[in-house]
Amino acid sequence: MRKKIFEIIEETEYETKLNHAYDIFMILTIILSMSPLVFKDPPAYLVWTERVTTVIFIIDYLLRFAVADIKLGKGKLSFLLYPFTAMAIVDLLSILPTFIAISDSLRVLRSFRLIRALKVIKIFKSFRYSKNIAIIVNVFKRQRRSLTTVGFLAVGYILVSALVVFNVEPETFNTFFDAVYWATVSLTTVGYGDIYAVSVVGRVITMLSAVLGVAIVALPAGIITAGYMSEIQKEEDKDE
Repeated sequence: MRKKIFEIIEETEYETKLNHAYDIFMILTIILSMSPLVFKDPPAYLVWTERVTTVIFIIDYLLRFAVADIKLGKGKLSFLLYPFTAMAIVDLLSILPTFIAISDSLRVLRSFRLIRALKVIKIFKSFRYSKNIAIIVNVFKRQRRSLTTVGFLAVGYILVSALVVFNVEPETFNTFFDAVYWATVSLTTVGYGDIYAVSVVGRVITMLSAVLGVAIVALPAGIITAGYMSEIQKEEDKDE
């Protein structure tokens, strides 16, 4: 019985009709659960929709916990390890905000907007139900070293350029955070225009930041594209 449940709710080598139907059902449930977030004051029926979908998420979580030993393959230890896996944490965070929102004992926490924002985490539950999203996740896993290197390069450049402009134009940038914000939007060539350099030296730094930003931002895009094409090719080879 548990093996049958595992084959339905978890990704296996061979997809069955029940497994495919369950994936579609859960994706629709996730989308439905997000609908109250588009309203500041959700209608009553959407509040109940959120509660019903939360019950479904709880059942899904319990079913996955029940077959944790089959998934992880570590015997009884699997039941201790499963709650700390990435997707199990996402599942739990998808459930908790609803309890906090309706529980009188946690009334103080209800005032925090972060609790409402945490509900957006539900969308990450869809990662396990879509093969295309799974491919992208695999790309990030396989290319994590290259992406981490580029990330450190970008952060380093942002901090250095922010430090330079902060000392060149102290009258324009009141805090170092303002300079970091400026460096970030300059690096990504977004340029909102709310904070900008006014001196000649500051403008030269801005131009350099924008030019180098094109190269730095393009690097992860190229890495992800190459990785994605490689994963697609692997999937096609499997099908053949």
